Amino acid sequence: MQDFLLALVMPLELKKVLRKFLIWKYKHISEHNFIYVLSILVGFLSGLIVVLLKNLTHLYQLLLDIDWLTAYKASMYFVFPIIGLLLVYFIKQIWLKKHIGHGISTTLHAISKLNGILPRYNIYAALITAPLTVGFGGSVGLQGPAVSASSALGSNTALLFHMNTKTRMLLIGCATSGAMASMFKAPIAAIIFALEVFSLEIAFTSLIPLLLASVSAVVTSYMFLGTQTLFRFQLIDKFEVSDLGFYIILAVITGFASVYFSKMFFLITDFFKGIKSRAKRLLIGGLAIGLMLYFIPPLYGEGFGVINNLLKGDHIAAIGNTPLNLDLENIWIVIPLLLGIAVFKAIAMTTTFGAGGVGGVFVPTLFMGSALGNVIAKIINNLGLGFHVSESNFTLIGMTGLMAGVLHAPLTAIFLIAEITGGYELFVPLMLVAAISYTITKYYISHSIYTLKLAQRGELITHNKDKNALMMLDLDKIIETNFILLYPEMTLGEVVMKAVAKSPRNHFPVINEKNQFLGILTINDIRSIMFDKDKYDTVKVESLMHAGSDIIYYETDNAEDILNKFKQTGAWNLVVLKDGKYFGFISKSRLLTAYRRKLINFTQ
Repeated sequence: MQDFLLALVMPLELKKVLRKFLIWKYKHISEHNFIYVLSILVGFLSGLIVVLLKNLTHLYQLLLDIDWLTAYKASMYFVFPIIGLLLVYFIKQIWLKKHIGHGISTTLHAISKLNGILPRYNIYAALITAPLTVGFGGSVGLQGPAVSASSALGSNTALLFHMNTKTRMLLIGCATSGAMASMFKAPIAAIIFALEVFSLEIAFTSLIPLLLASVSAVVTSYMFLGTQTLFRFQLIDKFEVSDLGFYIILAVITGFASVYFSKMFFLITDFFKGIKSRAKRLLIGGLAIGLMLYFIPPLYGEGFGVINNLLKGDHIAAIGNTPLNLDLENIWIVIPLLLGIAVFKAIAMTTTFGAGGVGGVFVPTLFMGSALGNVIAKIINNLGLGFHVSESNFTLIGMTGLMAGVLHAPLTAIFLIAEITGGYELFVPLMLVAAISYTITKYYISHSIYTLKLAQRGELITHNKDKNALMMLDLDKIIETNFILLYPEMTLGEVVMKAVAKSPRNHFPVINEKNQFLGILTINDIRSIMFDKDKYDTVKVESLMHAGSDIIYYETDNAEDILNKFKQTGAWNLVVLKDGKYFGFISKSRLLTAYRRKLINFTQ
């Protein structure tokens, strides 16, 4: 009984402590300085999240690497991913009972439409499900789940300390950069990633917190994981100007490969969305991913082992043991095998998502890019034309090309590889390949995997402040519903006594018994006869009302669409329909006032 009472009291005590702290903070710490403190805290916690994700994934991999299982390793490539997906399925269905979206897409949606408020369960949902997916062989990465959990943590930290919307979004950016910095030990690339993907303002007020968060996360990673990195490579071969033509070829190929990667992602995703039953999606996707991993073992898990082996020049170790028992000493057998690995990575990744797995897109792009770059280098070196290029450099820059194209993040791609290699020796080919690959992909696919669906719904935040302000407006707060309703059979007398006399409004919606909108009656429509009592009983609403200038559809129209309708019609009030029925009105003045207030938040 005492424990039960303590459990009830504790939250109240914590609230009191928090309240006292907030009062003390307002008196002694400036807002800017407190944001710096919070950014360090968020960076530290993001680093811890990455540490937990890595360690849990590694733990599952160790558990599956026991002697009696490794004897049947080929068969286990088929079985393990299905087991992992089953575990994730039961956790989602029985315990969480929540949807776990793709980390970055979910975060971007929260920024644009939910004022940066992310549900608390996002902090632990990805921490539980992603290691099971990847640890059991799901062909996805951990970067997305790290961003998802860290962003939710940043959002809820801001809510805990009563920070405003702008600060909340900044802390989400800090959490994102912290997760990336900790994952790859690349703090500069992490900051650029937050600025590039989340469209944060490049200003001193936002840059300093991002720096603090990144450094804090990296230090945390070093504290708990030591100097170990996912992959790090010391450049051996320098950039040769004579290789520039080959880098252009690589750029073009990675550009079209990025288009393929993105198209395949959307195609397979739409296929699984068409299957309503989660159990059927699991069955179909689980069997498909199991078959792919059985015949192509390098697709198992994240694939950093494959990347590292390719960087070291050991393609035999990268390919591993295949059920086909091919001669891996023959380079013309190795090349199509590596090409097949690259091609099927996009399929395996998306199938893992379709089956219900939780993971990220970031690392699979690195995987595919490394394999593709290595293949191009091997072809050039073995054509017998006397050319020789660095396979390791092409492997690295292939990753840049895929990252720039698929993620639409060329600057992140450039600086990540530059930091991983410990220098800027390859800066010229990195910039060249990133620019060309991004341009090609952008031509065919306007937005990245993260943002395409958001852009189609008009929910994508960009560097355009005007559009961002419009997009982030909460239409529910703008719609006015306190109008007196009229019916077509009502008389003029009823309108005057029940509507005009009791309402400050000068216009009234006319509906039927099913709440369907029929038209509008304004004061101007009845001004000439409003005081003619002889017509009170003879003239009815149906003969006086008129159609609205235009209709706002609640489900499909965003703030920008509504503003355009006001411009086109010249109206000051437009009716809103929800589910085909009358819902309320939006006035131009109310919309513009809300827009101006939101715009101020972006410019402060």
